[in-house]
Amino acid sequence: MELLFLGTGSGVPAKGRNVSAIALQLLEERGTTWLFDCGEATQHQILHTSVRPGRIENIFITHLHGDHIFGLPGLLGSRSFQGGDTPLCVYGPKGIRPFIETALSVSGTRLKYELQVVEITEGVVLEDEQFIVTARRLDHGMPSYGFRIVEKDLPGTLLVDKLRALGVRPGPVYQKIKQGETVILDDGTVIDGREFVGPSKKGRKLAIMGDTRYCDASVELAEGVDVLVHEATFGAEEAHLARDYYHSTTVQAAEVAKRAGAKQLILTHISSRYQGEMCDQLVEEAKTIFPNVAIAFDFASFPIPKRSAE
Repeated sequence: MELLFLGTGSGVPAKGRNVSAIALQLLEERGTTWLFDCGEATQHQILHTSVRPGRIENIFITHLHGDHIFGLPGLLGSRSFQGGDTPLCVYGPKGIRPFIETALSVSGTRLKYELQVVEITEGVVLEDEQFIVTARRLDHGMPSYGFRIVEKDLPGTLLVDKLRALGVRPGPVYQKIKQGETVILDDGTVIDGREFVGPSKKGRKLAIMGDTRYCDASVELAEGVDVLVHEATFGAEEAHLARDYYHSTTVQAAEVAKRAGAKQLILTHISSRYQGEMCDQLVEEAKTIFPNVAIAFDFASFPIPKRSAE
């Protein structure tokens, strides 16, 4: 599991930062990529990475401001032209469906894969055998959502040495035992699979916020996460601008991380007014509140290691 930032700026593209897009690489977990927001030229940014459009499985849109969605029609079309044929689902606020349908219709774009568009409200928006994704409404000038991504607990390691000591040879029976099943060997020995599997490993948790003022919903989404990605459009001295434009400061993002008990905070959606050493200052501001802070730059990657068995 890895976060790869494709765009980390706010409002309009800049030389150093493109507008919002984050890839959650789940190649080891499920061989796919999830995308969070898709600002203008996201597909150009992807060309400089290992992300393969055909592997993009889900796209989560936080809100409908242009710097978060204007790259979506182009990416959807290119994915088809490049041979992507696996289904893709786009989740986003009310209005995302007509935006996509109109753009594809007017441009005469016909997709060669199944596209599903889900207009979300608060609550669980996706759940399968591996992950649960929950959305909450944030405080912005238009409906904007944050997402909490929870990996379900992983099964413990199969205790192979213990099985070999009993004379159980590798084979299909190992898979049954790892699943905790009770199996009967050829000699009549009964094996309780639960006794031959180590402690389960807690799944990882992360939260990715859309544009927002400081709000309790952000804290709730980020409770106990391994990584919190939070916008920090403005530095601490520009709190009045953050308030006026429905955004957050570095310090406010850090306060969310602290209250939520997050392990790491990554700042993104940075105004183009902050360049060079000024970005270092943004990190230092946040660290006065919360110690483990990083600032995202375009193409920066942040691996999220598996948790230890508990």
